[in-house]
Amino acid sequence: MLSLNSPFLSQLPLRHHHRRHLPAAAASVPLPVVTASLEPPPPKLILLRSSSPALTRNPPESLYQPFRPPPSPLPAELAALDTASQLNVLSNRLGLWHSYAPLIASLLRDGSFTPSSLEEITGISGHEQNRLIVADQVRNSIIESGASPELVAAFDSVSSAALLYEIRLLSAVQRLAAAEYTVGNGLDGKGAADVARAIKDFPKRKTERGFRSFDYNSPGDCLAFMMIRLGREHEEGSEQRAAAFARALAAVVTDDARKAVEEEIAGKGEEGDGDELDGGVRVPVVRLRIGEVAEATSVVILPVCGGDVGELAEAPRDVRGSGEFGVVTAEKLWRRWVVLPRWEPMTAIIGGGVALEFKDARILPWKVNRWSKEEGILVLLDRDRKHVELDDGFYLVAASDNEESELKVERGWKLKEEGVEESLGSVVLVVRPPKDEVEDQLSDEDWE
Repeated sequence: MLSLNSPFLSQLPLRHHHRRHLPAAAASVPLPVVTASLEPPPPKLILLRSSSPALTRNPPESLYQPFRPPPSPLPAELAALDTASQLNVLSNRLGLWHSYAPLIASLLRDGSFTPSSLEEITGISGHEQNRLIVADQVRNSIIESGASPELVAAFDSVSSAALLYEIRLLSAVQRLAAAEYTVGNGLDGKGAADVARAIKDFPKRKTERGFRSFDYNSPGDCLAFMMIRLGREHEEGSEQRAAAFARALAAVVTDDARKAVEEEIAGKGEEGDGDELDGGVRVPVVRLRIGEVAEATSVVILPVCGGDVGELAEAPRDVRGSGEFGVVTAEKLWRRWVVLPRWEPMTAIIGGGVALEFKDARILPWKVNRWSKEEGILVLLDRDRKHVELDDGFYLVAASDNEESELKVERGWKLKEEGVEESLGSVVLVVRPPKDEVEDQLSDEDWE
């Protein structure tokens, strides 16, 4: 029984029963007796969302997570070993380097060790750990690409891990070709790095002299082309120039490339490159590769116009990047834009650049029976260079009324004969669209 002085009385809820609101049948029914427990109520369970400040204010543990290598399945004989035995294998370098390299990735991935703690136990530095892990992945990729048993066996020595590490940025197909060339020519780590850099750099040099004489699928040709380019940077008769040309001659593989190297050494290299126009004049013409914009270190963004004089005049001129992120801004709204690698001929464009899209190349004075009617093109124009100066230059002008297009490209000497001194702009570059069947394009493996 509760006392009137009980301290728990103030906590009991008071209920007021108004019998006049009950029906007659219910009013005659005695009310149930309500009993109150003297035990305090149990605590309520409150569920907080993950975004609740109560959780984020005091995190249970540090959010920092050390680097974890990607999964690499351990061979059965290594997976059966305990941690102490695995550390013993690494400490004493038991077996070939690619047989114990997966142990490094496994121990780091489990979170039991960091690169520094593993170095203290095994003596393998953090740099060497990373090189072994990456080299093992590269080795597996060339095996999957169909490497011969002889080539795979050539990478059993510990020093060969450095060679495989240098070609890590290449695609799987390129890795196999680079590995074969590296082993076949007895190159060291620096030589392998030069081959990898030459292969990656080669597609960016389409507008440079002699490009078409070298085969992109041949690592030796790519290396020779890079050596020729390096040799040109030095003065004639210098030791550096002679050494670069000699290395190019030793690296070259295909006959066309060898002929180009020999002509360069003899001082008979071509002075230009590109597709021929009427009269033998050459202009830069490149074919865009699929994925080339993604791998470019520098790009340009240009407004796109059709073959209309009015549209060309309305295209924005001031397009530039600003801020730490290079945010691109334009002086006016425009519907169509194109992003292209900043090829060498485009570096001279300061402002006023624009891309004109044409359904085929008949807008240009090409030779007959070429690819002019097969595909569309982009003509890159510098609107700041309007004055007709060069006889072998190409300029955009308004066409006459009886022609199909309102715009056309003419050579400088012809415009001078007609008394034309100012054009709509100078043609800087002609871009052809990418094609799937072109062999030197990026594949899905380049994103690995």
